Amino acid sequence: MLLDTCALLWLATGAERLSAATRQRLDEVPVVYVSAISGFELGLKCRAGKLTLPMPPLEWMRKVIEHHDLSVLELSLDLCVRATELPPIHKDPCDRFIIASAVEHELTVVTADPRFVEYGVATIC
Repeated sequence: MLLDTCALLWLATGAERLSAATRQRLDEVPVVYVSAISGFELGLKCRAGKLTLPMPPLEWMRKVIEHHDLSVLELSLDLCVRATELPPIHKDPCDRFIIASAVEHELTVVTADPRFVEYGVATIC
């Protein structure tokens, strides 16, 4: 299971945007991943004033990863190139990295973004 950046925020803040079924699945799967690109995306949103976190983004990410026992999917050269090869359905580059990661690792993505399924990626929210 792989968290989209919004899903990471919802998980960390206890937001009700995640369904009870999704929260249960997150508790049951052996590993829940977050993409390293989510740190980049959160940092950009904070810098632009679109998001306020209670601490600097890197510190916040580390605490959330530890607290929720998440595993980080790093961005390899292969994955970065694969993200550029995806069909131009989704223009958000951060989401394209998450989609490429889901495809490469055959992961379900926790997201509310309906465009992910257009890439053949399984999603839940």
